[in-house]
Amino acid sequence: MAGCVSRVELSVSCRSLLDRDLGSRSDPLCVLLQDVGGGQWAELDRTERIKNCQNPEFCKKLVVDYYFEKVQKLKFGVYDIDNKSFDLNDDDYLGGIECTLGQVVSSSVFTRPLELKQGKPAGKGTIMISAEEIKDTRVVYLEIEARNLDKKDFLGKSDPFLEFYKQSDAGTWQLVCRSEVVVKNNLNPCWRKFSVPLQTFCGGDFNKPIKVQCADHDSDGSHDLIGTFETNLTQLQKAGDGSPVEFECIHPEKKQKKKSYKNSGIIRIKSCKIETEYSFLDYVMGGCQINFTVGVDFTGSNGDPRSPDSLHYISPDGINEYLIAIWSVGSVVQDYDTDKLFPAFGFGAQVPPSWQVSHEFALNFNPSNPYCQGIQGIVDAYRQILPQIRLYGPTNFSPIINHVARFAAHSAQQGTASQYFILLIITDGEITDLDQTRQAIVNASKLPMSVIIVGVGEADFKAMEFLDGDNGVLKSLTGEPAARDIVQFVPFRQFKNAPREALSQMVLAEVPKQLVSYYKWQGWPPVKQPEIKMM
Repeated sequence: MAGCVSRVELSVSCRSLLDRDLGSRSDPLCVLLQDVGGGQWAELDRTERIKNCQNPEFCKKLVVDYYFEKVQKLKFGVYDIDNKSFDLNDDDYLGGIECTLGQVVSSSVFTRPLELKQGKPAGKGTIMISAEEIKDTRVVYLEIEARNLDKKDFLGKSDPFLEFYKQSDAGTWQLVCRSEVVVKNNLNPCWRKFSVPLQTFCGGDFNKPIKVQCADHDSDGSHDLIGTFETNLTQLQKAGDGSPVEFECIHPEKKQKKKSYKNSGIIRIKSCKIETEYSFLDYVMGGCQINFTVGVDFTGSNGDPRSPDSLHYISPDGINEYLIAIWSVGSVVQDYDTDKLFPAFGFGAQVPPSWQVSHEFALNFNPSNPYCQGIQGIVDAYRQILPQIRLYGPTNFSPIINHVARFAAHSAQQGTASQYFILLIITDGEITDLDQTRQAIVNASKLPMSVIIVGVGEADFKAMEFLDGDNGVLKSLTGEPAARDIVQFVPFRQFKNAPREALSQMVLAEVPKQLVSYYKWQGWPPVKQPEIKMM
């Protein structure tokens, strides 16, 4: 496995974007994709959307792992977002570029004209990208309120928000974060607590000048300045334990014009805390074991395994889509499990000797010890069991999800970041117990586990896409939302002609974030904490 040399965060801004909206300017967002082979691109990250802006300076940084020994092909795409859907296919494309991460990190500011397609410029649009290595994994948490801000709106009060800028070595100001909430119609706002990586905020220099701007939000993008002040992290850190730090918000033009001018309001820093944010590698290198379980769909809709058009038919060269999925995902995950013993189950078949339908039977027919030795052990068990069972139905996912969840719950009771569970379900997509599966996933979202679903064959996978909460939070039948997104669904057909590693990169892309989000939610550090937080 290639070792990640370090992580870099990319700052993106654009100039002269195309105008796609009638009566107003575009609402741009930038998405970052990485080439995973075979013509497939996987999304790594995306910026926030900025309303009514042709010259956006995106606040959200795009974070990417940098591998010196890999050519990492990247694609930046800028879209005009006019709806709430996560999917970008229904949004106007404002242009993009393809480059390598090496090109970006070796330029101080990487500037390129945007193209709608190769050789076709996107008007005069350009994109500017600068890279900074993340050397520090601490995070600044801020709680801020304001008092008596100037009224800016003719008919109502102001809709204030904050922007923080750090001073670069060249003396210019670079936007590092924007308060998330615009408090509508309020001159005494209290903003939601927000966070920003310490490296982004001040480059780890507690005395680096920070400029804070308070402005009145206007929907047309022409925000009015209320006032500004300068500080640094050392000063901000004095806030907390009921004693806020206060700053006068000064409007430079008003100060010049009026002798009697005092200020345009008071900004109060209620709390400024610095906490360590651990990475996936911190947890893995700190002793977290990743337990891998496989669930294989043996329902009748797969077709008779003896027939060449069956999804379970093993071709003369010894493979089928089920085996390729097991190999490609398992070969990556097995590196993180020391004993290399993997439980493997089938569901939806009639099994001997009683020929009752079972929704969680051990592939090795040993319910008290369902473990297979390595990925090869799973493959061997799968090949041996195929002629011994009868494919049947229905397709129930919830029993096997609940099975793994019981182990994850037992592990969670220890209160340490020692074990995380990944369940790979390979299915032809005709799910029967959707409501029970929704409940099982919502329950599992509170546990140290992730569910990966690979859909084989040509079925309609709408139910699988619904379980993968990318288009909004998955909820149980009773309306209980998932605590975090733990399901990743990928249709195998997208990867038929791609290299084998492309499938594993796509399905495992979310796991590091899911693992970190669980332990962060619980407040559990790595079992063995890193000595120096430098990458």
